[in-house]
Amino acid sequence: MRRARHARDPEVDPFYDMLFNMLIAFVFCFIVALLAMNPKALKTGDIPSKAEFIVNVSWPDLDPNDIDTWVEDPNGEKVWFRAREAGLMHLDRDDRGLANDVIVVNGREVVNPLNQEVVTLRGVMPGEFTANVHYFDSKNGKPVEVTVSIIKVNPRADVVFYGQLTLARKGDEATAARFTVRPDGSVANVNTLAKSLVQRL
Repeated sequence: MRRARHARDPEVDPFYDMLFNMLIAFVFCFIVALLAMNPKALKTGDIPSKAEFIVNVSWPDLDPNDIDTWVEDPNGEKVWFRAREAGLMHLDRDDRGLANDVIVVNGREVVNPLNQEVVTLRGVMPGEFTANVHYFDSKNGKPVEVTVSIIKVNPRADVVFYGQLTLARKGDEATAARFTVRPDGSVANVNTLAKSLVQRL
């Protein structure tokens, strides 16, 4: 007569023990890999922010003209296309109109229609900042309508400034906004008083 196999039968237990140990080892390796990738984020639950303020400059899609962004910090440091980093400021995207906007995907040319420049302020520096736009180069001789937004990112997204202005011809420069950052990161004295930043090349 055959006896019933128990859950503690020595012929069955080693197999399940091995599977269970392999599962524990896999979970352990997975947790170690996660900790190695970003230990700070796992400990605090926070992902470090990369910007305190974002200055966004855009002009009409497919416009061939080259508009440049200039931003000056309270120390007089300037960020622009030939100085992409200055102090806590970074020019993250320099757009030259339609230049360099064509890429090849699967043997076909694809045009990126978006015209946009982005400057990030990656820290709180008390004092006045100035954001200007400059009509650097013209391909069609036409005026360009430029939209500028300045957004305070932390602790939540707040629009500090939003406005539009028209650059009539090549070489024109205009102050989009000036704003003062307080020591606590709040913003005051937002205005559009003209201040030239462009260095004549």
